[in-house]
Amino acid sequence: MSGLSRLVKTLLGALLLSACLTAWSATTETAAAPETVSLVVVGDIMLEDGPSRAMRRGQDPFAGFAALFKGADIRVGNLECVVATIGSPEDDKPNVFRVPPSTLRYVKRHFDAVGLANNHSGDYGPQAFAQMLGFLKQAGLGVYGGGLNLTEAHTPWIVERKGLRIALLGYDEFQPRSFEADTDKPGVAWSEDAQVVRDIQAARSRWKADVVIPIMHWGWEDPVSNARQRQLARTMIDAGADAVIGGHPHQVQDTERYQGKPIFYSLGNFVFDGFSQPVNNRGWVLRLELDKNGVRGVQVHVAQIGAGGLPKPAGTVAGP
Repeated sequence: MSGLSRLVKTLLGALLLSACLTAWSATTETAAAPETVSLVVVGDIMLEDGPSRAMRRGQDPFAGFAALFKGADIRVGNLECVVATIGSPEDDKPNVFRVPPSTLRYVKRHFDAVGLANNHSGDYGPQAFAQMLGFLKQAGLGVYGGGLNLTEAHTPWIVERKGLRIALLGYDEFQPRSFEADTDKPGVAWSEDAQVVRDIQAARSRWKADVVIPIMHWGWEDPVSNARQRQLARTMIDAGADAVIGGHPHQVQDTERYQGKPIFYSLGNFVFDGFSQPVNNRGWVLRLELDKNGVRGVQVHVAQIGAGGLPKPAGTVAGP
């Protein structure tokens, strides 16, 4: 073999070895990168009025965000109305909302679970609340923040995707407290600090969750969170929550990070008719990337609510 042939053979061998090492390295890095689970969370969903009229026409009120929902592993939101055919409106309550079970065909198309811990779930009494639980179960929708009794209301919704076990808890602390579940009464989970801490700890110790996220119904209708919201959010993170997400003020509120964990004090409205002010017709839709260490990434999508209370995407903004 000539010297030139040996040189060519040596160079080819070196190039082949380099290519193999590069491919092995890329494969190793890909295998080592932890897979994430995407969770999409929207704000208040109230399906009466404009959204109900749209659904009667065969229009999907969530269609504007269908692609975002379809691309996520888990989709949840706050259901701010009663789904029932029975019950009577609560006395002295100025705004009460109820929709028929037929509306759930659109909810189950895009969502895996809904939160019931809010100040409208009990608008038509505990019997209607119990009927709603049955309709949601029949539709295959999970529930957090409400139940047939106190224990169920404080039990997390557990969902597992890609080997990651996630617990969602829901709490209301906006009146009327008469909507609260009791030992033998259907209703919502009310927010008491000591109980919330126990629930978060139990989500890990009893329910073996890798990620725990409480979703709150709290605060005043202001653009900035109040001292109570900030105190409770930090208490929940100290107890082991990986993120805290809030709603009720009907507008987006401020955000922060505490101990590296994101807090969204209010996502504002998502599907909601009846507001004339621009601030009430702009909400946030979160996409969180989760792994066993908690929240790895955050995307904040803006929902612009148009005529009839139906949302459309309006870009993204920076998260905390």
